Amino acid sequence: MTLPEHAPNPTPSHPAPASSQVHPAGSRMPQTWVWTSVALGVAATIAIISAAMLWQRLNNIQQQLALQSADSRGQAVEARTLARQADDVSRDTASRMSVMEARVGEVALQRGQLEELVHSLSRNRDDSLVGDIESAVRFAMQQSQLSGSPDPLVSALKIAQQRVTVSAQPRLAPLQRAIARDLDRIATSKSLDTAGLLARMDDLLRQIDDLPLQNDVLDKNARRAPPARNRGSQSPAPAAANGSASTPADDSPAPSWWMSALSTAWGVVHEEARSLVRVRRIDYPDAVLLSPTQAFFVRENLKLRIMNARMALLGRQMNASRNDLAASADAVHKYFDVSSRRGQQAAQQLSQLQQAMQDVEVPRANDTLAALATAAAGR
Repeated sequence: MTLPEHAPNPTPSHPAPASSQVHPAGSRMPQTWVWTSVALGVAATIAIISAAMLWQRLNNIQQQLALQSADSRGQAVEARTLARQADDVSRDTASRMSVMEARVGEVALQRGQLEELVHSLSRNRDDSLVGDIESAVRFAMQQSQLSGSPDPLVSALKIAQQRVTVSAQPRLAPLQRAIARDLDRIATSKSLDTAGLLARMDDLLRQIDDLPLQNDVLDKNARRAPPARNRGSQSPAPAAANGSASTPADDSPAPSWWMSALSTAWGVVHEEARSLVRVRRIDYPDAVLLSPTQAFFVRENLKLRIMNARMALLGRQMNASRNDLAASADAVHKYFDVSSRRGQQAAQQLSQLQQAMQDVEVPRANDTLAALATAAAGR
């Protein structure tokens, strides 16, 4: 059986003493809770006020940031617009400048043409002759420099000499003497035979495929084989002679036949043994270890070197041509058999080409140019 919640305690043995003992402490407890509640209320009020102020301040800051971001976006849009306008203006300005430069160039060209026309009209007959001779001589000098032959310059000087002689002007007599001196100096000067050098290079290019390599053992054995066969063919006669001398009374040919066969076999075996073992001095070990593919590329590289030298000779680049020929000579001595006839010929041709391609200075018509300058100045 359960008691009700608000039923009085059935054992009232201790109510009076408890009320007498708890009453003084109960008078203190309410005052402490009051002050505590007041302090907590004040603190809560202050916290609420601070939170409200902070919230308001945050709202203000957010509003300011929103305004600033909106302003910055507007400024960015405006800056982009201005940049596009500036880009358009710069492009327009650049196009106008290019048009103006083209017009200025045309004006300058027209001005130069007009000045040249006025100058040509202002010159008299002698000045025209001097100018024509000078331009012809300078053009001939350029052709001589490009071709390496003094023939264009000689032709131009001879034509100039004829024109000066036909004009019969006394003040052009120094020019005539200068032309004669230049012709004499060109006639005694050394010239480069470009056509001959090119022909020799072409001949050398055709010989490269037949040059024997240092590791070309088959060709060397083939060159050594004929003496062995000669000795084998000649050995039966002495053997027969020895057999007939040792047994003059024997008429049977059997000993002579066996001796000749034995001598022939011994000669063949001896030559084969000599071909199997050889003692040589190897200056370039890489040349002996070349494979057939590498040998093909060695020949092709040698051809390219000589072709480069040929092109450099045509371009009047003597240093480059000599360097290519020197590299070709080193390759021939390194990879090819220079003791053979063809190897010796190739090495000699390369050395002769290097010696022939020395620095040959193309003569210049300095005296004629000085005399032309003096005649043009009117002195």
